[in-house]
Amino acid sequence: MAVAERKTFSVYKGLQKPLVFKAFKGKFIFWGVGSVLGSVIIGGLLMALVSSIIGGLAMVAGIIGGFLITASQQKKGLFNKTKHNGIYIIASVYKHGKAK
Repeated sequence: MAVAERKTFSVYKGLQKPLVFKAFKGKFIFWGVGSVLGSVIIGGLLMALVSSIIGGLAMVAGIIGGFLITASQQKKGLFNKTKHNGIYIIASVYKHGKAK
């Protein structure tokens, strides 16, 4: 019997950078897609129930508004960051001086 040769394949692990699509990064891609889909659904319902003009305007306003909100949130960063403002005094647990 012939022994099969072992093949090795290089694994691409990426560059530890977020996915980028049309200037949106990481989770904000999904935010943009969600705003488009939500606006299309709401605009379609308004077109069917009220008026095609009102539905079209609502759709365009929703898409533009969703993209503006997504872009403004993206400027804050990919991860939720808590910014603490003010002065914090932390009491020391160590006593200074000679031990008794």
